[in-house]
This record gives sequence, structure tokens and C-alpha cells, in this order.
Amino acid sequence: MSLEKTEGLVIRQADFSESSRVVTFFTREFGKVAVIAKGAKRLKSSFEVALDLLTTCGIVFIRKSSSALDILTEAKLQQRFKPRSGDLRSLYCGYFVAELLDGLSEEYDPHPHLYDEAQATLTAFAADGPLELGLLRFELIVLREIGQLPNFHECVVCGELAVADLSFDFKVSQGGLVCRECQGEQSYASPDRIQAGSLAVLHCLESETESAWQRLVPSPIQFKEIRSAVTAAISHALGHRPRMLNFLKF
Repeated sequence: MSLEKTEGLVIRQADFSESSRVVTFFTREFGKVAVIAKGAKRLKSSFEVALDLLTTCGIVFIRKSSSALDILTEAKLQQRFKPRSGDLRSLYCGYFVAELLDGLSEEYDPHPHLYDEAQATLTAFAADGPLELGLLRFELIVLREIGQLPNFHECVVCGELAVADLSFDFKVSQGGLVCRECQGEQSYASPDRIQAGSLAVLHCLESETESAWQRLVPSPIQFKEIRSAVTAAISHALGHRPRMLNFLKF
């Protein structure tokens, strides 16, 4: 056993007993960590309100060497996610971030960049950042971090580059774009078509440049095509459609 100290974002809670909870954190140094918070359900718990969903805490926990759950010994509130007043979508977007971090990360598999991006995304959701585009960008970052970002730049069959005068089908089972020639006759009736303009917007969203994507104003058709492709990729990685999308209704 060892005593560990770190900062973590609460991404999940579950009852463990009449007085205790299992709390899952996403941390910068350790990745996902699930701990028992003994006495957390008591009215005068030492953890107070530090363990609410999407709070950031400084935590101390006992890391077990066996398969037993780690034990939380201290949690001090550092920051609370505050959704926009009167805008449930910002709250749901925050919950979606938690769902993705919980479902697509492994215990003790640290991703410092993903942790920083999650915090930055939540900060934007609480302020006036674009919700739909901000969430799409975060989804693409998650997919890249876990090694499951589809190829949105060229045909995965022949290598044809995605350029301005071409459109492609997006095939999540094949790992990315498939050009019309490789798709053959099936392409003309495909519901997975993604146009060149939509791909250009998507390329900007997945780029490392912070300022460029925030100036994007995709058309409704472009947003629909990008959302469809990213949802397919996320659902494929999770093994099911994200639950929070039922509330966001993008």
C-alpha cells in the first residue's frame, strides 16, 4: 500500500453502503482512480460537498496493491463546475465530458493532456464558449488520446486525400473515410456521406490550434454530418451510444 496525493475531477459516484460511496476521479497523474469514500453519505461527512459530480478536488488516497478498491482519506474542494444559469445544455455537456472520461479511460492510465483539456472544456461550458463545437472538439481529443481517432484525411482503402472537390463516406468499422471509387455502387445510396466542406471544419476542430476552431461557423448540414461521424466513432469506442446525447439532442 502507498499514500498518494493528487488533483482529480469527480466523474462518477455510486453507493457502496449505507454510509459510504465509491467515487471515481479522473486525475492528471494517475488517470482514472476509483476509491471508497467512507462515511461520505453522512450529513456531517469530513468530505462535505467536495465529492459532487464535476468538482475538482485535492485528494489523498491509500493505493492498494491488491484488487481491492483504494481508500479516500482526504478531499478538499478546489473548483466546482457551475453551468450557465438557465441553460441545461451546458450542464448536460458537462455530464457528457464525465461520461466520456469514465467510459473511455482505463484505471491508472494517465493522460495529462486529456485532463487539461477536460478542465479547459468545462471552463468554457461554464462561460460563453460554443457548446456544440466545444463538445465535438473534446470528443475528437478523447479519441486521439485513446488511439481511436478515425482517419478523416484520406481514404483508408486507396489513400486518396480528402481535398476540396471530393466527398467521402465515413465508415467507422473501417476506421475512417472511404472514397466513392472504393465504395463503388453502394456509395450513391450511402447515408454516411460527408462532404468536403464538412471535412474542412472537422480538420480544424481536431487541430492543435486553439483560436482557429473557435471562429468556425458551420452550416446546419455541415454540423449534422460532423456530429453523425463523431457520434459513430464515439459509440464504436464505447460499445454503445452515449447516454447524454439523448438529453442534448444535437
